[in-house]
Order: sequence, then C-alpha cells, then structure tokens
Amino acid sequence: MEKIIIIAIFTEAIWETLKMIKKDKYFNIDRIGAILVSVFMCIIFDFDIFSTYLGLTKINYVGNILTGILVSRGSNFVHDILGMVSSMYQSRKTAI
Repeated sequence: MEKIIIIAIFTEAIWETLKMIKKDKYFNIDRIGAILVSVFMCIIFDFDIFSTYLGLTKINYVGNILTGILVSRGSNFVHDILGMVSSMYQSRKTAI
C-alpha cells in the first residue's frame, strides 16, 4: 500500500515539473536546462529512486530519467520527498 502512495506522490511531482516547461506560449529554457542536466547526471551516476528505494523492477534508463526530473526541482524538494518516503518506511518497520 505504501508503494502506491509513494508512486502517486512521485507521479504528481513529475507531472507538475513537466508542466513548468511551458508557461503561456513560451518555453522556460531554465526549467528545460535544469531537467536535462539532472537527467544526464542521474543517468551518468546511475541514480534511480524507483529501483533503489522502492525496489521496483527497472526498465533501462526510465527510472534514471524520472529521478532526474524529480531532482531538477532542487535539493529542498528532493529532501522533503525522500524524507516523506523514509518516514513511511520507518513507521512500517516499527509497526511490524
């Protein structure tokens, strides 16, 4: 059940980030640049939240790309979202 909630949170965060690419009739070059750099770094360093923290089956590079989109939101956002995931797993551990 926790994985469904976490995936829903990640899905909403990824969608909200992608919506920032275009505002009104113009593309946000800064947002596109941040996403591209973040995705590139997540691929190079093989960082994949979905595989590493959630243990989900990985399709090559999809997890890295989605993680890069999340990372492009910045360190405060990523810290908050990982803190939320961590607290869900900690509360599950103590309940068992």
